[in-house]
Amino acid sequence: MILTSFANKLSTAIFNQELALSRLTLATDYQLHYQFIEGDTAKPWLVFLHEGLGCIDMWKGFPQQLCSLTGCPGLVFDRLGYGQSSALLKARSIHYMHEYALQELPQLLAALLQDCNYILVGHSDGASISLIYAAEQPPLLKALISVAAHVFVEPETISGIKAADAAYDAGKLKALQKYHGDKTATIFKAWSQTWLRAGFLSWNIEYLLPSIKVPLLAIQGVNDQYGSQRQVSSIVEQATGNSFAVMIEDCGHSPHLEAQEKVLAEMDNFIATITHPQK
Repeated sequence: MILTSFANKLSTAIFNQELALSRLTLATDYQLHYQFIEGDTAKPWLVFLHEGLGCIDMWKGFPQQLCSLTGCPGLVFDRLGYGQSSALLKARSIHYMHEYALQELPQLLAALLQDCNYILVGHSDGASISLIYAAEQPPLLKALISVAAHVFVEPETISGIKAADAAYDAGKLKALQKYHGDKTATIFKAWSQTWLRAGFLSWNIEYLLPSIKVPLLAIQGVNDQYGSQRQVSSIVEQATGNSFAVMIEDCGHSPHLEAQEKVLAEMDNFIATITHPQK
């Protein structure tokens, strides 16, 4: 069962959990679209953060599969500018992932999950946002799963984004319109032009990694067109909690879709160590 609603950006809210279709009514300037996935609420919630051009629907049902496998309840949402959430309110800065991690995400979690424990599951930008957030050591965060995260910019990153930018300009990425509607051009160019700025070449969040103390699973495809194995190595070597790396052969930037069975198994095993720790 999936519950669909909207959440506005604000620090406090009242969430009526008795409503099958719920709406947070807050006095502010934008709305976030989210969905709940049913599960055992005695277990940590799985909170899914999509990629830099993603949204709820572009997960292709993966959150539901993982929640079903683990028995955990889930929360999946569209960040500001994406999917069915409100459009971007201003030009994107090079610190946009910090803004999502330190402003939007904490407010959403406080409004919807309140005092519940949770595990973050992030893909690409969503994984980097999760790492930034985890470095703040929020007490209810129990673990983090990072899929194809970036912690610094590599030549592969820039060449991959340039190729995507060229494909978009050539009209080859029209499928994005299905997911983002009239926000498509804005969100695509916000993503590509930010990463291709000269000033973004020095973007680096490795300094935050030693502050991440929760268990961490880092997954990446060997053939990821946006980054090398150095990303995963940096994460697991510098995070100070129990950290594990999984590199998947014959796989690109979306392991959860390209090698779904393998990724589900790895995540399920990892989550089991959190929900059923050995004594």
